[in-house]
Amino acid sequence: MYQKEYQQKLVSAEEAVKVVKSGDIVDYGFFNGKPVECDIALAARKDELQDVQVFSAVTLPPVPEVAKLRGHFTYVDWQFSKIARILQSNYELAYYSPILYHQAPSLYRDGIAPHRNVAICRVAPMDKYGYFNLGPHNSETLANMEVADYVIVEVNKNIPVCLGGAEESVHISQVDFIVEAPDDQVLPDIPGAEPTEVDKKIADHLMNFIHDGCCIQLGIGGMPNAVGKAIASSDLKNLGGHTEMFVDAYVDMIESGRMNGAAKTIDRNRVAYTFAIGSQRMYDFMHMNPALASYPVNYTNDPRVIQRLDNFVSINNAVEVDLYSQVNAESNDIIQISGNGGMWDFVLGAQWSKNGKSFICLSSTFTDHEGRLRSRIVPTFAAASITTIPRQMVDYIVTEYGAVRLRAKPTWQRAEELISIAHPDFRDDLIKEAARMKLWRRSNKID
Repeated sequence: MYQKEYQQKLVSAEEAVKVVKSGDIVDYGFFNGKPVECDIALAARKDELQDVQVFSAVTLPPVPEVAKLRGHFTYVDWQFSKIARILQSNYELAYYSPILYHQAPSLYRDGIAPHRNVAICRVAPMDKYGYFNLGPHNSETLANMEVADYVIVEVNKNIPVCLGGAEESVHISQVDFIVEAPDDQVLPDIPGAEPTEVDKKIADHLMNFIHDGCCIQLGIGGMPNAVGKAIASSDLKNLGGHTEMFVDAYVDMIESGRMNGAAKTIDRNRVAYTFAIGSQRMYDFMHMNPALASYPVNYTNDPRVIQRLDNFVSINNAVEVDLYSQVNAESNDIIQISGNGGMWDFVLGAQWSKNGKSFICLSSTFTDHEGRLRSRIVPTFAAASITTIPRQMVDYIVTEYGAVRLRAKPTWQRAEELISIAHPDFRDDLIKEAARMKLWRRSNKID
């Protein structure tokens, strides 16, 4: 019954983006919701447009065409990815907008974010009830569409239909224009990074804290994949999943039978998530799968919701930690590497959970561009580095040398615990710096 309305709203990408005017604010769908056809068409209007702001988050391939056109468009990413990092650091073509991610829908609905003129998002094909499923990018999408002057959906047949949850679909009555993508336009296939030996050692430390019935949140990267593989090959039972980002590691844990959600206090037997980035295997797994529940981010990331899940285990990555136990998870000096995302939400929510724990993980060292080995546990951050998690919120810090709990400990003890899991080559220097900073009590260890 909705086919007639569909045909009336079906236009070319070039026709749809004519609603964009100079000075407008345009929102692209986050993650895999970023449009491709409409992006190309909007960039083609560069000579007639000035000062159009385009917002998205975690920019995935292909590189957005509008981001290449300084002056005509200003591209803003709410959560930096590798593409956004290159655009900013090499070409000054992208900017970061930090937010508390669980608040994203209210930023639109409460009028805190500047008014959006146009919202454009990729969606799955319309069902018989007139709904377009948002696929693996629920996030803040429906809130965004509710407040925008114009809503454009770019229909892609290769987007998996992801069951909710809540707010996982938009009805055709809320849509102004429909654009169809080519049948062969697929989502970027981004399998999780292969775990390194360091990742596996960190995962081994984490496994000591995971028991039957825990509810697991994972971030992105090789280390979370190592945790997923370790869990899949373990004898753990009745694990649950509740996460911001659904990744390939969850497929391993669910298919192994270790993660069935039977012990969860809410969303039993389902993994709740708000977006997903991963391999084609993962997207195929997600399609119409009742073991998963797509929710808006103001549900998955709200610490008050996370609090309701007993035995919550939050596992996230960091760039560096200083001896005050402050955590930088997003920058390298002045270079924005990532964003704060939902890390704050899960660090806090996990500690509010009954018997919950938050783990922030990092390798003890890295090799810089000059080939020098550098410590990720540092005396103090560089002047321009960002503190993502303040020290009073930190629970556990984990490297390949161990896991230490810093919660409720004084500054000198935090410094000593952190130095104990630093790379051995850097511990003496860190002790000297801790003493200079008046954070060290075991002065007999100083040369």
